[in-house]
Amino acid sequence: MSDVSLDAHDSSGTENQPQNNSRRRFLTVATSVVGGVGVVGVSVPFIGSWNPSIKAKAAGADVEADISKIEPGQLIRVIWRSKPVWIARRTPELLASLANDEDKLKDPNSEQEQQPEFAKNRYRSLKEEYLVLVGICTHLGCSPQHLKDGAFEQYVEGVPEGFFCPCHGSKFDMAGRVFQNVPAPLNLVVPPYMFLDDNTILIGSEEGAA
Repeated sequence: MSDVSLDAHDSSGTENQPQNNSRRRFLTVATSVVGGVGVVGVSVPFIGSWNPSIKAKAAGADVEADISKIEPGQLIRVIWRSKPVWIARRTPELLASLANDEDKLKDPNSEQEQQPEFAKNRYRSLKEEYLVLVGICTHLGCSPQHLKDGAFEQYVEGVPEGFFCPCHGSKFDMAGRVFQNVPAPLNLVVPPYMFLDDNTILIGSEEGAA
C-alpha cells in the first residue's frame, strides 16, 4: 500500500508542476507588461517636456541659419516666427551698385524705425556681404519674388536684381529698400540677428540686446 500511495503522490506532483510553472510564467509576464506600460506612460510626457512645443517655436524662438554653403549671388530661405526670412550673399558688384539708384527710393537711408540700429546704413546689414530680411511685403503681407540676372530690369530700368511683389507691384532693391510710386510704404523689415561665428547666423536676437 505504501508503494502505491507514494507513487500516487509522485504522480500528482509531476502533473501539477507544469501547471504551476505556467501560472508563474503568466504572472511574471503580466506583471512585467503592466510595469512597462506604467513606465512608458510616465516617460512619454516627461520626454515631451524636454522639447519646446511647436507653438512656442512659432511664438518667438530664435533660429540658427547655416550660411557656410551660400555662394555669392545666392539666396536661401528659413522660417522664423512663422515668417519667411531671406539670407542673401551679395557680390561686390551688387554692393557697389546700391548707390546708383537711391534717388528712386522712398527711404534710402533707413530713417523709418523698422530695423535694428546696426542696419541703418546703405547695406542694411551687419556685414555688407550678407543681407537678412523678413520676406513679407510691407503693403499687404504678400511674399515678393527674388529676380536676378537682369530679370528685375523689366520693373526698374537699369537695376538687374531686386525683389518684386506680384500681388500689387511693389519693388525693393537688394538692400530691401522700397522704390517710389509703389503701394508698399516702407522698406522690407530687417529682423534682429547676430553672427554666432563665420558660418552661423542667429535670427531673433542681436548682440548686446537686453
